Amino acid sequence: MRIARIAHPEGVAFVAVEGGGDLADPDVMVAEIGDQHPFGPHTFTGRRWPLADVRLLAPMLPPKIVCVGKNYADHAAEMGGEAPADPVIFMKPSTAVVGPGAAIKLPADSARVDFEGELAVVWGPRPMRDVPASRARDYILGYTIANDVTARDQQQADGQWTRAKGHDTFCPLGPWIETELDPADLAVRTELDGEVRQDGRTSALIHDVPKLIEWISRVMTLLPGDVILTGTPAGVGPMRAGQQVSVTVEGIGTLTNSVANR
Repeated sequence: MRIARIAHPEGVAFVAVEGGGDLADPDVMVAEIGDQHPFGPHTFTGRRWPLADVRLLAPMLPPKIVCVGKNYADHAAEMGGEAPADPVIFMKPSTAVVGPGAAIKLPADSARVDFEGELAVVWGPRPMRDVPASRARDYILGYTIANDVTARDQQQADGQWTRAKGHDTFCPLGPWIETELDPADLAVRTELDGEVRQDGRTSALIHDVPKLIEWISRVMTLLPGDVILTGTPAGVGPMRAGQQVSVTVEGIGTLTNSVANR
């Protein structure tokens, strides 16, 4: 199932995307989920809209966003270092989240803001800690797409990543959550103005999704709707105002955002 969050003429709702979920297909419909959350089992209100007549929002407003740095060897190399032996985790604030089509706003005090396309994991309905890797997939709601936008000059200047990763609009998510997906070997591609800049596969993750769940949940309790960004492949680079960045993950779809000055 593909679960989206939309703005419709009467408010906001979680919906199931019917059919192939092609954003360009005018015949795709969305069906309103009766509960005020995306966790099953689902009931439906009977209300449906054409996808073209509603606005897609970020599919989740997560309590927290846990990110993983240098989780592809080629990206670690392009950043000038070796891949770490254990996952390196950091966090983005929930205020960084925006949805499909929203503008990434470039802060005036940064001279370089980069795209970083990633597979994202959405945690399921149970708060949990110390989840073994062997059980991790039992508790995942699904997967979506993220852009871990980064003020690269601020990251290098600060030596830690909170400011560089935490600006408003620096965590586009979407277009929806795919609940039936094997994340082991998916293509991850980022295009800037239609030119491919990143082209990797999740099979190259140094630490796969179950290992990441185990590692993170040793540190902190995972709450319903938490989002985990799994890392970005090589090819990250700067964006400027007026450009458009699209991240595609095989089996999910494409997340597209414009870039603008703040």
